[in-house]
Formats: sequence, structure tokens, C-alpha cells
Amino acid sequence: MQLPAEAVAATVLIEVVRISALPTRRGVPYPGPVVAHWAGSEADAALVLIESLPGSEQHRCGFSPGWSIRAYGDSLDLALFEAAFCFTCHEVRMQGPAVPPALATQFFDPGALPAQTLLSLFRKAAP
Repeated sequence: MQLPAEAVAATVLIEVVRISALPTRRGVPYPGPVVAHWAGSEADAALVLIESLPGSEQHRCGFSPGWSIRAYGDSLDLALFEAAFCFTCHEVRMQGPAVPPALATQFFDPGALPAQTLLSLFRKAAP
């Protein structure tokens, strides 16, 4: 999976969000409680893991993501990007000022070890 390289290099903090609904309009964050903050080596490892997600074909489920990450730079005021993960339809939707249109929608293999590891990290964040 591809993440916006400059934003990844600038990321100092990741918020993990347990998504409770779809956004009411395009461009606003996915609603839900922030269940964890990852910084330093923990944030770096999560981004490497996400970038290692192998691609997949789209599966139809209507896109019902359960988790998202929001990546922040030094200012911590506006997310560089947000990535919402649907493990049912294999889709990741990214948004934010650092996301070029070509990266906005991608597909991953949820059965692959990196995806299962990521899901485990998400679940550990919100028991």
C-alpha cells in the first residue's frame, strides 16, 4: 500500500480511531473515539506495517470501516492524512491535505500477515 511519502516522513504522532459512523460529508474526519496515540518508534513501526500491506481486489460490502489512523506532524493541529480501513471490502480510503488523488482509494489483502498484525494492534488499542 502507498502512503503519501512526505507526510509519512513528517509524522510524529498517530491517533487510532474506532470509527462509529461514516462522515456526514466529504473531507471531514471519520467520527469515533480516539482509542490510542502512537508516537516515536511505535508510530514509525505502524506506518511501515501499513506500507507493507499487500494489494488486493475490491470486494463489495458498501465500505464499513472499523478503524482509522490520523497522522500528525509537529504542529499537531491538522492531520496530514487519515486512512480508514475496511477489513470486509479490503478498502482503504485516505483523505487530507497530503493525499494526492491517486492514493485516495486503495485495496489490501486483509488475510495477509501484515493486515492481521495491524488489526491486532487496533484491537489491542480498544479492548
